[in-house]
Amino acid sequence: QVQLVESGGGLVQAGGSLRLSCAASGRTFSLHFMAWFRQAPGKEREFVAAISGGGGSTYYADSVKGRFTISRDNTKNTVYLQTNSLKPEDTAVYSCAAARGPSFFSPSQAMRPIQYGYWGQGTQVTVSS
Repeated sequence: QVQLVESGGGLVQAGGSLRLSCAASGRTFSLHFMAWFRQAPGKEREFVAAISGGGGSTYYADSVKGRFTISRDNTKNTVYLQTNSLKPEDTAVYSCAAARGPSFFSPSQAMRPIQYGYWGQGTQVTVSS
């Protein structure tokens, strides 16, 4: 069983930055593929970024590539999402997700919410223009 708790969201002006954190419980955390998704009001859940258990593989949505960076510290059971050059269209609830068990995903697999069995409650990011 894995429990996820996000933090770090807030209100920021366009062009600003936020660092989101996702603290995870679970003994096999370092083996789980992890991801960040986001959902804006009235829109479907959208893939943002994913990272392999060891951190050697990372995938990004085209909309955030070059602006966001996903990373993890397995000694702290934490995944991070550094968001830079934020835009108003980045406004959403950001949730982290963990695969159901030890796993490795291709980029197309990592983008699918169904691959993840554990979800956090989300943290709100609001970007003002």
